[in-house]
Amino acid sequence: MNQQLCGVLFGLAAFTAWGFLPAYWKQMQVVSPLEILCHRIVWSCIFLTLIISFQKRWGEVFSIIKTPSKFKGLIFSGFLIGFNWFVYIWAVNSGRVVETSLGYYINPMINVLIGYLLLGESFSRLQCIAVFFALAGVIYSLVAYGSLPMFALTLAVTFAFYGYFRKKIPVAPIPGLLIETIVLFVPALVYILFKKIFVGSYFFIDLELTLWMVGAGVVTSLPLLWFAAAAKRLNLSTIGILQYLAPSIAFILGVFVYKEAFTRHHLITFGCIWIGVFLYAAESLIKNRRS
Repeated sequence: MNQQLCGVLFGLAAFTAWGFLPAYWKQMQVVSPLEILCHRIVWSCIFLTLIISFQKRWGEVFSIIKTPSKFKGLIFSGFLIGFNWFVYIWAVNSGRVVETSLGYYINPMINVLIGYLLLGESFSRLQCIAVFFALAGVIYSLVAYGSLPMFALTLAVTFAFYGYFRKKIPVAPIPGLLIETIVLFVPALVYILFKKIFVGSYFFIDLELTLWMVGAGVVTSLPLLWFAAAAKRLNLSTIGILQYLAPSIAFILGVFVYKEAFTRHHLITFGCIWIGVFLYAAESLIKNRRS
């Protein structure tokens, strides 16, 4: 029971932190999304290096590097998660927090589709209905606005494929993310130095913004530690339900704090997605009870 409680608390901490992440990026709106991304990569790499050193896990890291299949896979997944981070930061600082929440509501249904198409997994009846409602929400958005919610779909698809490729690489979360950030570290650092020397940057000029940039490594890595701790203690269905806390917090921030538009069309789109989410969560609970 204590392990379950600890797992739930770690899970709540991780998903709450991810839910409030838009508020963090909003503090750096005067900085370009690409520069924020590069700082996120550099300081995440440094912070994860400290964690790996403290935990004395360099053996795991070097073992991965010495295994070509794992290392090549992490190079690809590193660029994939880097692109996902960039789109997310750009969307948040462009006033599309609500749309980012839509993306992470859709994400589990994209996972189901990837499992069906690429892994040969079968649909249950509830999963079929859940995916149908998710697609209905996206199609309604296309009809109502004449365009797809591209930020939402890009976030959902890139994160789903990131999860798919990481699932195929048998490495622990923290060493894996360290290698992914190491792969991106040099180009990110080069861009930061170029911007600082030749273009101009707030880094080391504005103390408050500098601290926000450095802290990007902590807010990226710390929730991952909490998530890893939760995943060790909880079953997948519990994790699957807790994950909806993050987009729910982002949705509340977008509508009630940042006053983003939420029209009748938004309500119908989100309504379809929420029905799909409810059915997907119900399916997870039923599977857990049967097992």
